[in-house]
Amino acid sequence: MKNFKNQKRTLGNGGPEVSALGLGCMGMNHSYAPFPEKKEMIAFIRSAVEKGVTFFDTAEVYGPFINEELVGEALAPVRDQVVIATKFGFRIDGNTGVNSGPYSRPEYIKTVVETSLKRLRTEVIDLYYQHRVDPNVPIEEVAGAVKELIREGKVKYFGLSEAGVNTIRRAHAVLPVTALQSEYSLWYRKPELEVIPLLEELGIGMVPFSPLGKGFLTGKIDADTTFESVDLRNAIPRFSPEARLANQGLLDLLNDLAARKNATPAQIALAWLLAQKPWIVPIPGTTKMHRLEENVGSASVELTTVDLTDIRTALDRIEVIGARYPEALERSTGL
Repeated sequence: MKNFKNQKRTLGNGGPEVSALGLGCMGMNHSYAPFPEKKEMIAFIRSAVEKGVTFFDTAEVYGPFINEELVGEALAPVRDQVVIATKFGFRIDGNTGVNSGPYSRPEYIKTVVETSLKRLRTEVIDLYYQHRVDPNVPIEEVAGAVKELIREGKVKYFGLSEAGVNTIRRAHAVLPVTALQSEYSLWYRKPELEVIPLLEELGIGMVPFSPLGKGFLTGKIDADTTFESVDLRNAIPRFSPEARLANQGLLDLLNDLAARKNATPAQIALAWLLAQKPWIVPIPGTTKMHRLEENVGSASVELTTVDLTDIRTALDRIEVIGARYPEALERSTGL
């Protein structure tokens, strides 16, 4: 088995070198209740570093605010060993936590970066994403604001999240985009149509979130699974019991290949992503040590050219049922 600590990838042309897999920290206190104790998650994040994970993803809107605080506290003792990515782009009331939607006025970006720096206990944010495209602010102005933050030494690299090809190209003309974060997995392959070819053309890295389909691709969720009342998945059409049952064919594919490779379905799903491009760095989120170890193990799973061709042929015959988001949320992605 390959040593995960030796498996590195570079995000974008001249971007940061990171571990082949990062850790998405959102679910530690946002979207996927019940949430573990903060002390437990601090120890968990530090254990991830010990296992070779050097890339950690958070955002001001997670919580809101408390996820950045958690990540900042956990990584403070090892700050020089890790790359921290966070996000701006929503207008969040500091007292109530109410999110009133996308908001990326340049003056606002320059204000919220200061609070993110404090919560993260750092002098510089390694990768600063616009979380969602603001339809009311030209992306050139957003890129210009982040360019100033880089000049001031408060940010190292600029990223976009869930942006479409025109937005990416326009932003990149003002300030090189280091990475695009978007959903991409065996059951959401839309980025392959236009986004991934553009990223390759421009030399931009990709950071897939929900690389395990919000848990579905682990094979541990079926039509009978129930979620906590505040769990994000209750509102996702793709997670209706009917859709979960209809999407079983995708799990059958994963289970068959996992059995042949002496791996788990989740490891096959992550290994497939890693095999697509050398500049793709998935960020599976978890709060459980055995899942972290399983995910890290995926970097040692070898998928041959024949395996990849067989998977793609099978995928083309499988119709995934159900939208990935409710309609209103999908409209806000910019894709």
